[in-house]
This record gives sequence, structure tokens and C-alpha cells, in this order.
Amino acid sequence: MSEPVPALTCPRCELANQAGVEFCAHCGARLGPHRHVPWWHVHRRLYDWTLAWAYRPSAMVSLFVLSFTESIIFPVPPDVLLIPLVLGNRKKWLRYAFFCSLASVLGAITAYAIGWLLWERIDGFMYAWFGWAGLTDENFKAIAKTVAGQDYRGWVFWTVFTAGVTPLPFKVFNIFAGMFGTSKEAVSPGSFFAWFVAAAVISRSLRFFLLAWLMKVFGPKVTPLIEKHFNWLAILFAVLLVGGFVAIKYLR
Repeated sequence: MSEPVPALTCPRCELANQAGVEFCAHCGARLGPHRHVPWWHVHRRLYDWTLAWAYRPSAMVSLFVLSFTESIIFPVPPDVLLIPLVLGNRKKWLRYAFFCSLASVLGAITAYAIGWLLWERIDGFMYAWFGWAGLTDENFKAIAKTVAGQDYRGWVFWTVFTAGVTPLPFKVFNIFAGMFGTSKEAVSPGSFFAWFVAAAVISRSLRFFLLAWLMKVFGPKVTPLIEKHFNWLAILFAVLLVGGFVAIKYLR
């Protein structure tokens, strides 16, 4: 008679699972030895590195830092860390969503400040590297003039809102908003900034609170789907990232 195979203990929720399963039935965490990831799969290694923070005592701090930096420069969205945190402790879903949203908005304001204070120092570099996307001195002045006109409220609100609730590069539009909203053509920089903050708060709160609530309700069925379709999701993210830059060309 063969000996029974010991159950697997989840490193996240510490609950037992049937032997041989790849994901925890309680929180969705990956179990057992991880599959080898080739060195050239940088996107996958970055994803796994980010996800590993969910299993550390400083997970809340990591979520705040990730959400903050993602609004400025970091390529991995905070959803990657928010999902396992909520699955590991669903009673704290409101807390996780709140700090994720707060950090993201603060990061957006920081990115806005970068576009405001540093643009004149980096504009030559940006024109040289992103001219293919229509970012030229001529287009920049045309967009800035449009933004400063009567329709600037709708422009900044809906542009930032759309980037905030979708996989579009939120950080890109934050920096550009800081550039346009404080340019010489801007009529009311203060009002522009107020609409920018409103769009960031509403969009990021909507996205992260909705995501946290869905994780609380539907449980650990999402992580296996992400693992299964990760490469396709990464390709989609890259397409949207490039599309965010290209979209600048058509905003005037």
C-alpha cells in the first residue's frame, strides 16, 4: 500500500491544498516549485518579482510604493500586487484599495510636477526619441494651445480618466498633463490642475476599488487565468503602451 502524498501548504494563507495542484484553492497563490523562466523573458521575471512582495510582511508598504512609482515610471501595474493581497485577506479589501488608490494619485501628482518643472530641460531629448509618435515642437505647441482653450476641462479630465481606468500608460498622460497645463499657452493652470486631480482620483479609485471588490467576491479564480494567458496579456500591454504614445499625435 502506497503512502499518502502530503498536502501542500500555501505560503500565503497557510491553508492546506490537495497534492499536485498548481494554485491554492483559497487565495490563488502559486504552489510548489516555479517553472523555469528563460533569462530573456524580462517581462515575466519582472512580474514574478513584483508578485513575490505579496508574501512578505511589508506587503502593504510594497503595494503603496509600487502604486506610487507606477504612476511615474514603473512598468508593472499595481493590480499585480493588489490581487493576491486581497485574496490573502478579503476582509481588508477596502484598506488595500484605499492605499493603492491614494499612492497612485500621489504618484500622478508627482508625475505632473515632473512635466511641469523638468520639461524645459528634457524637451530636446523627448523630441529626439519620441518624434516618431508625433511629439515635435510644433505639435507640442499646437496641443498646448488647444489644452489652454475653452475645452481644456474636457480634454484633461477625459484623457487622464481614460488612462486611469484602462491599461493605457497612465504615467505618460500624467507627465504630459503637467507639460501642457503649465505651458506658456495655459490660461488657467490652477483650474487645469484641479481637473487633473479630479480625473486621477475618480479613475484610480474606480479601478482599484472595483478590482478589490471583484477579488473579494469571486475568489481565487483569477490568478490561474493570468498565469495561463500571461504572454498574451504582456503583448496587449505593450501594444497599449505604444498606442498611448501614438495617441498623442492625434490629440490636437
